[in-house]
Amino acid sequence: MKKVLREIFSTGLYLLIVLCLTYLVIAFVGQRTEVNGASMEPTLSDKDNLIVDKITYRFHDPERFDIIVFPFKYEEKTYYIKRIIGMPGETVQIDEEGRIYINGEVLYETYGREVIQPNHIGLAIEPITLGEDEYFVLGDNRNNSTDSRVAQVGNIKRDDIIGRAWLRIWPFDSFGILKHQ
Repeated sequence: MKKVLREIFSTGLYLLIVLCLTYLVIAFVGQRTEVNGASMEPTLSDKDNLIVDKITYRFHDPERFDIIVFPFKYEEKTYYIKRIIGMPGETVQIDEEGRIYINGEVLYETYGREVIQPNHIGLAIEPITLGEDEYFVLGDNRNNSTDSRVAQVGNIKRDDIIGRAWLRIWPFDSFGILKHQ
């Protein structure tokens, strides 16, 4: 009888440790998320499964072109995945030809799926100066993305960034670490 109780206690303790470690990993290191929608195409597609790295930004600040995950402030349990374009303290603007300017200089990048059309410039038609803890984000599918160009999203505060999209785990045909081009 003692042997059975000892085995039950041992198994229960093992399961408790596994559950605690799982919670710690999900809360502080990384978690799985699924892309919902086409706003990050062609980089990420609808239904792609990703691992979000939640630890890197504890040691250094986000960088331009990182793909980040942050909560949508008007709907619980809704998270957005977008690319950082503007960094803290910079001024971002998009002209009528769809060119992105950072501090008055054209930003040369190849992530955008297409040129931003005039009806998708949004708030960025006027210069947007970012605070010391704010980032300006865009989806790669620039004409089909709700991002910093609209008031509902706006500039993203540093404290709101959950982590960076790090690894695509599904589908397997596009498996890989997400890096800068």
